[in-house]
Amino acid sequence: MSVLYAMSLLGVSVFAVSGALTAGRKNFDIFGVVVIAVVTAIGGGTIRDLLLDRNPVFWIGDTNYLRASTAAALLTVLVVRYRRPPLRLLLYADGLGLALFTISGTRIAESVGVSPGVCVLMGCLTGVAGGVFRDVLSGEVPMLLRDRELYATAAIGGSIVYLVLRRLLDLPETPSALTGMATVAALRFFSLWWKWRMPVFRFKE
Repeated sequence: MSVLYAMSLLGVSVFAVSGALTAGRKNFDIFGVVVIAVVTAIGGGTIRDLLLDRNPVFWIGDTNYLRASTAAALLTVLVVRYRRPPLRLLLYADGLGLALFTISGTRIAESVGVSPGVCVLMGCLTGVAGGVFRDVLSGEVPMLLRDRELYATAAIGGSIVYLVLRRLLDLPETPSALTGMATVAALRFFSLWWKWRMPVFRFKE
């Protein structure tokens, strides 16, 4: 198993944990928890593959992604029954999943041969769409739009770092991907710790 494939499975699992925690806060039953967790885990990658016309969609071609997300959801339910997690765990799980999925999506788009701009867009979409589905299905304002925190911006920044390392500096894929993931996670976590916010556009009549 390659490092990047293992990181992809970890990304699915982490996003599934964030989905399960969100469903638990809404008092969903076990089936609802698994549905929200799996949709969170595979939603962004599914949209990416459909837009890039990749067949089969990644979780159909490799059912390990479904197994990993389902197992992560059930394990989360089991652990939470005996130990109440801090509320910020959802934010950190989501941030880690954002980092892993953003670079995974960028790599896949790059392998298809699309332009750098589309690679960044596909990376961002892969990272944020699952969380948007999770929040909408749970009746929450999507984290993407909440409090102006660095979210999609963090994904875009990490994706650009990855492409610069790969295309301009010609570094190997694995260290470039790990650096891109670290960039996304750092921007996201710093925005949570230090209250970094995007500027607001205000328009008055």
